[in-house]
This record gives sequence, structure tokens and C-alpha cells, in this order.
Amino acid sequence: MIAEEGKTFLGHPRGLFVLFFAEMWERFSYYGMRALLIFYLVQHWLYSDSEASVIYGAYTALVYITPVIGGYLADRYLGQRKAVLFGAVLLTFGHFLMAFEGSGGQDSAAINIFWLALSFIIVGSGFLKANISVIVGQLYARTDVRRDPAYTIFYMGINLGAALGAIIAGYLGQTYGWSWGFGAAGFGMLFGLLVFMWGKPLLMGRGEAPDPARLAAPVAGIKFEWMLYIMSFLAVGVVWVLIQYQSLVGGMLMGAGAILVAYVLYTAVFRLPREDRDRIFAALYLIFGSILFWALFEQAGSSLNLFTDRSVDRHIFGTEVPASVFQSINAIYIVLLGPVFAGLWLWLGRRGWEPSAPAKFGLGVIQLGLGFLVLVAGATAAGTGNLTPVIYIFLIYLLHTMGELCLSPVGLSAMNRLAPAQLASIIMGTWFFASATGNFTAGLIAAATGAEGAGPERVTEVYSTVGWTAVAVGVGMLVVSPLVRKLMHLDTLADDATTHALAGEGELAEPAAAGIRTDTELKPGEVRS
Repeated sequence: MIAEEGKTFLGHPRGLFVLFFAEMWERFSYYGMRALLIFYLVQHWLYSDSEASVIYGAYTALVYITPVIGGYLADRYLGQRKAVLFGAVLLTFGHFLMAFEGSGGQDSAAINIFWLALSFIIVGSGFLKANISVIVGQLYARTDVRRDPAYTIFYMGINLGAALGAIIAGYLGQTYGWSWGFGAAGFGMLFGLLVFMWGKPLLMGRGEAPDPARLAAPVAGIKFEWMLYIMSFLAVGVVWVLIQYQSLVGGMLMGAGAILVAYVLYTAVFRLPREDRDRIFAALYLIFGSILFWALFEQAGSSLNLFTDRSVDRHIFGTEVPASVFQSINAIYIVLLGPVFAGLWLWLGRRGWEPSAPAKFGLGVIQLGLGFLVLVAGATAAGTGNLTPVIYIFLIYLLHTMGELCLSPVGLSAMNRLAPAQLASIIMGTWFFASATGNFTAGLIAAATGAEGAGPERVTEVYSTVGWTAVAVGVGMLVVSPLVRKLMHLDTLADDATTHALAGEGELAEPAAAGIRTDTELKPGEVRS
């Protein structure tokens, strides 16, 4: 069935705009809460910078892991619509729980409510973020030329929500009190839930369960669907333990990652023909490169957020801006620069000048490193004991966003292009585990900037080290990119007529080429076109 069966708005199914606003409000809540989290841990619960950074890293890592499970459950049993609805309920509950501050300090009984709030948000994210963008694709036939513009509209909603969340919730939280900021995030999620419920008829039956009879069948006297929900609440309890013992998260990532990589390598070496095997090697190379990128990029919400709060002159036009509000800059840059990068790749591709995916990864890592070095240069020029000019915060986010546009959408496209059909989901799952590993490692790096008794000089010292390391690694990636490109065997990559019609002519042939926020709004194996 195709999208023309329903009424349209601006040439698109009206269901697209239901999903646009539902996801916009979900991103509002997530990024509003995320902008405040590191400050909440340090200033309210009185964790040290190092402890707070590790907790933050474990939280963001778990947010990247759960969509793999949520996507599987939706595909196999629930369908995307029910999974998104259930996830939105969990998220709404979790965000409102964040507004219960208690007396503060780690001895407060209310800290258990805080851990529970994070757990609900993590599990809810797994159900929602893995599946809502899938429904966008289901509104269109695969040959529908409106698919790419639809995803561009959808991702604009993601970034609009991310920017507004950081600005509004961040400002309220750091100006009027934590409950104001987290409460705003909670109401944002509630609005998203209500929009999604209201707009169900406009989704035209998309995202429904593959086997409704299976969901209705009793298991131990309980409908199987409700059994899944009950098990999900039990999963909240498991996450409640994991988030408090962050070493368990690190061990889980290492163990699961090692199993995933070993399985992929075994399959590639012993079960795939030579060209498919080489493509898997190229995919793993890109996956490992992404770990370094996210480990450094995700300093934004932790160590860079704290540095902005303590060591930057945040006065703009005579008004001091709360540090959390600067978390909106990345999303704003993506909205502004995403179309520029998409047009740039297309322009270069038509002339045969477009860099290969491995080369774009190298460029992304170099720009990431340069961002840190620019901030270090600004702090050094300001002098010891003086605040760093705010322009350097805008510059580091600019360079990091340009690096993200070179790497993140390109990586998603490459995973889908390089993985043979029988390994598509497992390769995408490995990509998400790499993102989770990068986020957890980001917490460890941020912890190094907050060593006991360290001041802003320690931050710039660590940033200088990781900056030069990233530049060196990025240059190395550029040098070896021709070899990795050969492993991709692009000249013999099979492509059916439908895919070719959707892909276009450039090497980067995904709507995500627009570079608009990638997060985890993609379930394992789902193509973003």
C-alpha cells in the first residue's frame, strides 16, 4: 500500500507531521534533561566531577544499547506503533520522576527515585527511539520520491526539539531550580505522547503488530502483549542496578562487543565470499573509528559542559547565559549546515571529487581534534585565572558538528551498503554497540579531566592530548583510506533498480546524508532512505 491512500499536508501524508511533533517533543525532553544532568549530579547529588562523568557515560551508553532490543521486540512482536506508545509512557514517567529533588546529597532517600527515573528513561528510549523513524518510512512506498524529503523534515523536528529542550529546560533548571527544568522536560514528553495518541488514525495502520493473534494469546494466564510489558518493567529494575554500578556497564559492553565482533569475523572469514568478507572488514574498520569519535565528541554533555560553566565568560550582549543552554548549539549548527553538506557531497560526487567514506571518517576525526585544540588555544590566550572568551565555545561546537556531518550519517550509510543481507541487522547492532562503547569511554575521559583537586588547567591538558591524538589518528585514516576503499569493492556492489532509484549518484546516498541528527533513531538493519 502507498501513502496516497490518505490525505496529505504540504504534499506529504499527515501522519508524517504527527511523527514530526511527537519526536520533536521527545527530543525536547531528552536533550533538555541531558543538558542539566551533569550539573545535577555534581551540584545537587554532590558527586565529584569524576564520579558524575562516569555515571553520565554509563547512562548515555545504556541509551544506545536498549534500542537494539526495542527494535527487535517491535519487529518480532509488538509492531512499531505499540512499541513507540509504550516507550513514550515510560519516558513520560521517567522525566517527571526527575523533578523529585529531595534534599540532595548521596545520603538522601530521594536518590533512589533519581536512579529509577534514569532507568525508566533508558528503557523507554529503547522502545521509542528504535522505532519511530521506522514508521516514517512505512508511510511511503520504497519508490516514492517523497521519502528523502520526508526524512529531512522529520530530522529537522529532531534537531528543533533538541535545541529548544536545551534552551528552555536548561535555562529553567539553572535559573529557577532543578524541578523547573526537569519538569519542563517531563511536560515536553507528555506533549509528545498526547500527539502520538491523537494522531493514531493519521498513521493509516502503519507500524502495527506483525501477528496480532500472537500478542493476544495467553501466556501463564496473561496476554502475551502484557507479558512483554511486565518484562519491560522488570528490565527497568535491572537497569536500576546497572546505572548505580557503572563498572557492570563497562564489563557488559566489553563482553557483548567482543562476542559481536568475534561472530562477525567468524562469519566473514568462513562463510562469506571474498568481496563480502572484505566489505565486512571495511565496516569493522569504520566501526572502530567511530568509537574514538564518539568518545571525544560526547565530552559535550559532561566535561565540556562543566568547563563552560566554570571557565568561560558566558556573557552575550550583556546577559550571562546558563552553561546548559550552550548544549543547543550543536543541534542549531546541524540544521544550518546539514543541507550545506548534503549539497556539497552531491556537487563533488557529480564531478568525481567526492571523498570516500573512509576519507570522510578521517576528515571528521581531524575536525574533532581541531575543535579541542582551538578551545585550548583560546583558554591559553586568556591566561591562567582568566575566563575563556565565549567565541571559543561556538568554535569548538562548529568544528565538532562539521566532524559529525562527515562521520555519523556517512557511517550509517556505509553500514547498510557494506553488510550483506544475512548480516545487516548484526552489523547495525555492532554499530550501535560501538556508539555505546564510545559514550561510556567518553565518561572515563571526562573523569580524567575532573581528577581530585584538578582545576581548568587539567581540562585543557587533557583536551590538548586528545586533540592532538585525534588529529594524528585522522591523518592516519586519510592515508589508509584508499586501501579501505578498495576493501569496499564499490565497483561490484550489487544494487537493484529500486535501491538505485532511491540512492542517486553520489557515494553517500542516504537521506541522512543531510547530516541531520543521527542519535539512535534507527533500528538495527533499517535503511534510512
